[in-house]
Amino acid sequence: MGGEVWPVADVLAYLSGSWRVRRSVRDLASGDEGRFTGTTAFEALDGGGLLHRESGTFVWRGVARPAERTLRFLPGAVPGTADVRFADGQPFHGLDLRSGRHTAGHPCAADLYRGEFTVRDADHWRTVWRVGGPAKDLVLTTDYARDA
Repeated sequence: MGGEVWPVADVLAYLSGSWRVRRSVRDLASGDEGRFTGTTAFEALDGGGLLHRESGTFVWRGVARPAERTLRFLPGAVPGTADVRFADGQPFHGLDLRSGRHTAGHPCAADLYRGEFTVRDADHWRTVWRVGGPAKDLVLTTDYARDA
């Protein structure tokens, strides 16, 4: 998949649908590694935007557990962009993939989340989140492949 990016004119239209998800989680302090595999569905929300529902299995230190999360991807202030919010409506980050790439930041208590989004083509995109702070030193790499 190389280092090429694929510009996306409308992030909500691009994300809409179902995706297969593979995520690696590395704890840089301990050296521990975990894996998440599952699916993400982006479904239309009343009033515009998408409801993001992720579910699957997270394996950490040899223990497999069910895992899920919900986010809201709302239309952004600029056409083609999104305003990403947590399930409770609190702001998470903006998302603008018109260049095929986006970098986002989110402070969470004493930790800082920095995300890099890259669109590879019509059916593949990736996020890399770096989480740093007094209690965390993590890298989460997630690959998304569109479900046929």
